[in-house]
Amino acid sequence: MTELAMPLLAVVVGLAVLVWSADRFVAAAAAIARHFGLPPLLIGAVIIGFGTSSPELAVSVLAALEDNPGIALGNAYGSNIANIGVILGLTAVLSPVAVHSQVLRQELPILAGVTALAVALLWDLTVTRAEAALMLGVFAALMGWSIWQATRGGADALAAETEAELAAHPLPIGRAWLELAVGLVLLVASSRALVWGAVAIAQSLGVSDLVIGLTIVAIGTSLPELASSIAAARKGEHDLALGNVIGSNLFNTLAVVGLAGVIAPMQAEAALLSRDVAVMTALTLVLFVLGWGWRGQPGRINRVEGALLLLAYVGYALWLVRDQLAAAA
Repeated sequence: MTELAMPLLAVVVGLAVLVWSADRFVAAAAAIARHFGLPPLLIGAVIIGFGTSSPELAVSVLAALEDNPGIALGNAYGSNIANIGVILGLTAVLSPVAVHSQVLRQELPILAGVTALAVALLWDLTVTRAEAALMLGVFAALMGWSIWQATRGGADALAAETEAELAAHPLPIGRAWLELAVGLVLLVASSRALVWGAVAIAQSLGVSDLVIGLTIVAIGTSLPELASSIAAARKGEHDLALGNVIGSNLFNTLAVVGLAGVIAPMQAEAALLSRDVAVMTALTLVLFVLGWGWRGQPGRINRVEGALLLLAYVGYALWLVRDQLAAAA
């Protein structure tokens, strides 16, 4: 047990610093964007939505650099599963989520399409540099579309909620630049500690890097989304809460996996496609059905549906445990 003490400490401290630094990094970036007059819709859809995935990006990039594809891929896809099952599920249980933003309704089918692209590219259980570059190209196109949407103007629920949130937490520009720099440095340092600790624990317990990436690392790096989504929902900012999840999942699927794959081509375990990506795809389709809205009514995720999302994640976690026990037998 003593050989696990330092890795466990690295994981706990790494996660704590990672969550804190990500929060400061995103808040500072949003404040700087507002200072330079960027539209609130752009800040909400891009900087906040994508920025909350900065821990996943830092961890997966470092994992790819250190030749740990299980953690790199498990972290990205595991975070997507946790975002929908745990974060959105818990948020809806605490405060039912109503979807009014037209931008988010447009992003739901995009997320479904991006998920289908991930399945297609992973079908041979490899992520080549060419495939990773394609992911980054799609992400760049999506960024361009988001910027175009934001500069078109017009009223949108997500823009209004973002503006209210920024006004409630003003940050002087000098302090914002300082927190941005400090947050970035701590993001990298804490991610390195987290990856080292996670790999050491996996090796000591005989658990695959993929399972560690899907569980400890994925849940840990999703904590910024959890905190921001629950806080937004409790204030009635439902579109901002859902925007965090959609933006994060888009970023994880395209930018996180894409950048890690460009750094080092990755070989995936067969279970990643048949189990984890399958669950991610199913939850994404459920999110589309619940969030889209039908017959002219806005999308809505009520408490019962939120509880079912949480139960789905529990079932997935038990599936992971069963597979791990079977592998160890």
